[in-house]
This record gives sequence, structure tokens and C-alpha cells, in this order.
Amino acid sequence: MSEELTARFELASKEVTELSEVPDSAAQLKLYALFKQSSSGDCAGPRPGMMEFVKRAKYDAWKELAGLSQDEAKEKYIAFVEELKAADKK
Repeated sequence: MSEELTARFELASKEVTELSEVPDSAAQLKLYALFKQSSSGDCAGPRPGMMEFVKRAKYDAWKELAGLSQDEAKEKYIAFVEELKAADKK
């Protein structure tokens, strides 16, 4: 894992909190899943129950990224934050 990639990832993590508007639910789920994959690797543990809607959605979004390396997830996270920042300026 390169220090430069980690620095860019940390900067993107900070910048996403500075957007003028909170991203929609779908974007938030994507950010969450990419962040978790980047920092923790593949999702583990049992799937939350039917009534735990938010936890289940987060789990499923993260689980979809199984097999993606942490570095690849960081690159995708950084790129997605850049997309959100570009859309935020319009």
C-alpha cells in the first residue's frame, strides 16, 4: 500500500464531508461500502436481520465489493468523491 494512495484516500475522506449538500442515500451507501472495503477488506459476519433495514443495506453494499483489493477500493473511493465534488460545483 503506497503512502501517496493512503494520503489521497484520507484527503478524499475529509473532502466528502465538506460538500455543500449531503449526497443522496445511494451515494452514501456507495461511499460507505468503498470506505469499509478500503479500510477493512472483505465484509465478514452474518447478514443483519430483515427489520434492520439500514444495517442490512450497508452490509449488502459492502458485500458486493468482495474480492476488490483495498488499494482498488481506495482508488474507486477517491474517484467517486471527485465525481461528487465536480457535481457539487455546478
